[in-house]
This record gives sequence, structure tokens and C-alpha cells, in this order.
Amino acid sequence: MEKITIKDKSFRLSISENEVIQAVINVAKKMNEGLKNVDPLFICVLNGAFMFAADLMKYINFPCEITFIKLSSYQGLYSTGEVKEIIGLNESVIGRNVVIIEDIVDTGVTMERILESLSSKGVQSVKIATFLQKPDAMTRKITVDYVGIKIPNDFIVGYGLDYNGYGRNLRAIYTVI
Repeated sequence: MEKITIKDKSFRLSISENEVIQAVINVAKKMNEGLKNVDPLFICVLNGAFMFAADLMKYINFPCEITFIKLSSYQGLYSTGEVKEIIGLNESVIGRNVVIIEDIVDTGVTMERILESLSSKGVQSVKIATFLQKPDAMTRKITVDYVGIKIPNDFIVGYGLDYNGYGRNLRAIYTVI
């Protein structure tokens, strides 16, 4: 589909399903090279990163664990600037090598909060993997170690990302018109 409508907004196709899968495979290849002897704990940030994490795990070829946290910072099309923890981390991360799996890093506010929390819990190291990154939106000094695709600072849906809860199930990425 080249154009879709979700609720009161129209979107156009910007990243095809094939491009999505290729980006996931590329991230997994880099992780397979760099993390194979690290025994990482992957932490998937819900809700948005669930599709990326599920597909990524299919291509990781070393032993690893995965767990989930849920944070919220968006309302409609805009970030509220406030990060709310909905579901926290239940596993111990003391002395662990952690890889945060995120759907999108834009301002960096959410990631900054996650990094501060993990640091206070005694992690050995933290890497960040994101499916999408908006470099022009970044307001924090965050180093993202694994990036699927860099995109402009536009509002998007699909592949786990939503507009007011809808659109997460789309296999491609769509940009608001």
C-alpha cells in the first residue's frame, strides 16, 4: 500500500517491508560479530520495539537472554518530554552486559532515562540498538551502537510504531502526510 489512513491522519509509504527486514539483518550481522563472546542481556523497550526485537532474535546466532520493560513518552504525534515507567526491569543487571533494543531514538530523552536507571543498577556495559534513528531530533548526547535506518524528523507509523495505539501491525514504515 502506498498510502494509508489511521484515524484522522494520512500516511505515505516511506520504508518498504523488504527494506525493514534487510535493516534488521544488517543489525544482527553487526551484533553477531561484536557480541558473540559477551553473553548479553537484551532489554526490549515495549510497546514499539516488540517487532524489531522479535525479528532481530531470529538472526542472532549466539546464546543470549531477552527481557522487557515498558516506558511511555508519546501522546498522539508528539513526545510529552516526560518518561513514565509502566513495567520495570525484573532481572538483576549487576555486572551484566546489556543491549537495549528500541524502536526509535529521536530526542534521546527516553534513552537517557534508561541509561541512568541501568547505571544505578550496576551494569558492566550498555549498548544501544535501535531500528530507527532521527539524528536531527536528538537533544541528548547518546551514542547509538546499532542503527537499522536513519530517517528524517517526521512522524511515522508501522513495524511496531503507532499513532494513538494503531498501526503497530504494519510491516512497512509510513510517514505522516
